[in-house]
Amino acid sequence: MDLEKRVVALERRLAVLEGANGPLPGEVAGHREHPEPVRDFWALDSLKELYAQAGVEGGGVLCTGAVRLADEERYEWQYGLSTEAVLDTDWSETAEVFAALGHPVRLRLLREILGGRHTAAALAEIDELGTTGQIYHHLRQLSAAGWLHTPGRGRYEVPAPRVVPLLVVLTAARPA
Repeated sequence: MDLEKRVVALERRLAVLEGANGPLPGEVAGHREHPEPVRDFWALDSLKELYAQAGVEGGGVLCTGAVRLADEERYEWQYGLSTEAVLDTDWSETAEVFAALGHPVRLRLLREILGGRHTAAALAEIDELGTTGQIYHHLRQLSAAGWLHTPGRGRYEVPAPRVVPLLVVLTAARPA
C-alpha cells in the first residue's frame, strides 16, 4: 500500500474515532405509536430514560449507526438532540444540505462512491450518470453541501462523520 493510501486510511479512521460515541447493541425495531414499553425498542427506551434523568421533558431524537462499507472501513456514529433544540433551530440552514440530495444522479454518485468508485474517471464509466462535465457539476454540488470531500488527486469520498448521517437520511426517506 503506497503512502498516500495509508494516510487516507489513517485520516478516515481518525475521523471515525473522533466522531464516534460507540455503537449501541441490538436490532433495529420499527415505528411505535403507543408509549407502552416494548422490548424491541431498547434504543428508544434508553433514550427516554436518559432524557428523564436529565430532566428533559419534551423528549428528543437520536440517530445512530455502525456500518462497514465496500472498502472494509467501519463507521460508527451517534447524535442526539432534545426536541426543543431541534424545533428551536433555523431549519432553513439545512436547505442546501437537503437540496444536494434532491437529484437522482447525485444520490447515485454517493452510492457509487460509498461502493468504492472514488474518481471522476471511474464514475464516468457509468453511462446513466451523464457526461464528465455533468458529473463534475454534481460532484461540486455534493462537495459544497458537505456530502463529499477530496482528500487528493481527484479522489472523492464521503467524509467519515457524514457516512452514517447520509444512511440515516436515506433510511428515514424510505416509504413507511
